[in-house]
Amino acid sequence: MTPPTTAMSDAATPAQTPQAPNATSTALKVWVQAYRVELTLFAVAFFALMMFSGQRFLRQSAAPHFVYQAKAWLEGRQDIAADVLPNFEDWACVREVNGVKERCRQPLGPDDRWYSSFPMFPSAVMLPFVAVHGYQLNDTSFGVFIGALAIALFYSLLRLLSEHEGTGRGELENAALAVVLGFGTLFFYAALRGEVWFSAEVMGVALTCLYLRNAVGARRPLLAGLFWAMAVLTRTPLVFTGVFFVIEAIAPTAGQRREQLKAFFAKPGEVLKTKLQPFAVGAAPLAVIAMVMNQTRFGSIAEFGHRFFFENRVNADIDRFGLFHPIYLARNLEAAFLLLPNPTNPQEPFSFWGMTMLLTTPLLVLAATKGQQVKAALASVAAMLVTLVLAGAGRAPNPQLANVNVAPGEAGLFGLHPAMVKVILVVTLGGAAVAYAIRALSDRDRPAPRLFVPLWLTVAATALPGLLYQNTGYAQFGFRFSLDYTPYLVVLVAVSGWRLLSPIPLVTLGLGALVNFWGALAFRGYTELVRRW
Repeated sequence: MTPPTTAMSDAATPAQTPQAPNATSTALKVWVQAYRVELTLFAVAFFALMMFSGQRFLRQSAAPHFVYQAKAWLEGRQDIAADVLPNFEDWACVREVNGVKERCRQPLGPDDRWYSSFPMFPSAVMLPFVAVHGYQLNDTSFGVFIGALAIALFYSLLRLLSEHEGTGRGELENAALAVVLGFGTLFFYAALRGEVWFSAEVMGVALTCLYLRNAVGARRPLLAGLFWAMAVLTRTPLVFTGVFFVIEAIAPTAGQRREQLKAFFAKPGEVLKTKLQPFAVGAAPLAVIAMVMNQTRFGSIAEFGHRFFFENRVNADIDRFGLFHPIYLARNLEAAFLLLPNPTNPQEPFSFWGMTMLLTTPLLVLAATKGQQVKAALASVAAMLVTLVLAGAGRAPNPQLANVNVAPGEAGLFGLHPAMVKVILVVTLGGAAVAYAIRALSDRDRPAPRLFVPLWLTVAATALPGLLYQNTGYAQFGFRFSLDYTPYLVVLVAVSGWRLLSPIPLVTLGLGALVNFWGALAFRGYTELVRRW
């Protein structure tokens, strides 16, 4: 009997069943497809920021305060060993005298304690990376990564607003506005630098995006509180952005906010239970940790260390007037709105205190008006141009900020104190533009977007206290503190209804891109000066 042939044997073998796709692989593909725009924006932004960062990308900045604080924590201590400090710029030094914490003075003693004088959260984010790289962690490339992430997160926020607020913007317009934030505002310059002052601003923008995603409509109060606390412990002025969540929780409906406020104060129980209490629970853990650390380091739960700056140029003002005082208003208004570049002087084309927001952030025109309100927008443009012309006409060859200690008798226009002239100029022109915009926004035929009031109240709440702060920022291309509320301004543009390809948006957004491109290329900051690059 002959055995069966091979062919018959093969024919009898059943066909193999194809393997089911791996569940993890499938989930990853679905996630990548869902977030393809965010991932593309991140990759493109990271590459662009890396290239513009140049040689800075390859080295730690000259102000790596967050890195050194993280390393101290890993060593089991809050203070930083004096012998490892890279410099004395903006470090806090605490000396205890008869049980009272005081600012260190020369000569330094062995019991003096050194701390980072900035909020703690960026150091906490850096902890795992510092555990690997130690004091050598490159805060510049780290900042470029966070900057690219912030741009992607901002697009995600805009997509949420398109879905829930009906902004009418598709993927392309939302992506364009994310690029505007990343490359058409001071964010561009800040994301290239590393350095403690700019690292905090960039991370603050990223955390603001996460906070707003959860705060719009008070949709996720617990997460909103958590991200708000992270943002506040990155940039202290962001504490005032909590007003956005409060409005969204208590009075979210345009046209009915007065009635909703009355209803809340008459019967607050439901909103407190479902919105405000979860928000507080989300924020509380980080807040408590920060207060304990502040108390143990500086003797006050609200002190981050600025009163203990060692041999800093601002100490005389802090000792005389405190951290906040109306006397600082003039120089902050000057730094924010009146400082102009001097491109005719190639050796010193910029003021080291920055440049007016009217040039670095001209999208203010779009944020203050509704789409297609051409007259209101043109009125705002006119006010901006007049301000710039008057600021240029009164500018000294080497512009310096208003000094709070100007000698009596140094009179300016009409015999007024020069600081008062600046206040009157900005308040008058700015007030006229705002009044006109409010009048235009009250047009009942075209009501303002629902988020217009909470967004602008948040901008005001965040910006105004800073104008009374002792510091304007220094070694900066523009008024860097404006980055605390720049995301809100770009969101205002997103909800405004302006078509991005219409003439006024093209001109204002294009101007912002050109000016900030110039700053990213040409401005030499603290690290360059220290290293003589």
